[in-house]
Amino acid sequence: MPYENYAKWKSMPIDTQPRLSIVIPAYNEQERIVATIGAIASHVSDLGFPWEMFIADDGSRDDTVNIVTALGLANLVVLKAPKNGGKGSAVQRGMLAARGKFVLFADADNSTPIEEVSKLLQKLEGEGYDVAVGSRAADGAEEGKKSFFRKVLSGGLRWIVKNIFRIGVKDTQCGFKMYTHEAAQKLHTKQTIMGFSFDLEILYLAAKYGYKIAEVPVSWIDAPGSKVDTRKEVQRFLRDLLKIKANDLRGVYR
Repeated sequence: MPYENYAKWKSMPIDTQPRLSIVIPAYNEQERIVATIGAIASHVSDLGFPWEMFIADDGSRDDTVNIVTALGLANLVVLKAPKNGGKGSAVQRGMLAARGKFVLFADADNSTPIEEVSKLLQKLEGEGYDVAVGSRAADGAEEGKKSFFRKVLSGGLRWIVKNIFRIGVKDTQCGFKMYTHEAAQKLHTKQTIMGFSFDLEILYLAAKYGYKIAEVPVSWIDAPGSKVDTRKEVQRFLRDLLKIKANDLRGVYR
């Protein structure tokens, strides 16, 4: 009964701890945020457990906040930011506000379909992992409509992460990751990078703190309307690699 489950979720606030919290960072997403919310709410509501959603605004200058607020969904919380602080900042606010036993971060463009959520949930709830990383590089992943330029850059960055930075995750940047509540709280409390490559720091910390990490192959498509300036983000990514290592040497993560 998909519609009945969704109707209950949208109108009746849950009165128990959510099994799952979903955090979606949003910056000027008025054109596609409703479609993403609808797709997620329809699918997850039909899984049959209590859950909540957070739209973590990042200082949007369009009508994103007003549009989401006007939906009036009982189990959706809008976290409004006074100014743009970076994607990592938005995700951090959502993660620290989440109450669920498990917490999923998903991109606003729904590039990784929400139907993949059960794969990550199985790793945490069924197999005892602390962190499950949706991956476009793991065996069995499906990656569609990615430009040749982005493929080359992604391959280069993945080589650096693996061979120089020694992080045992092939794809650190896919916007589809799930944590236990305890891991989400600890990792995002220690987070210092608030921009695009915050994921890298979070996974570095997860490995440093001894969390059990699963890399899960997922389907992914390069959705239109991306706000990522690839060249600039590569520069920031490399800069943040150095910042993370410097933080560690200075004892910031202790």
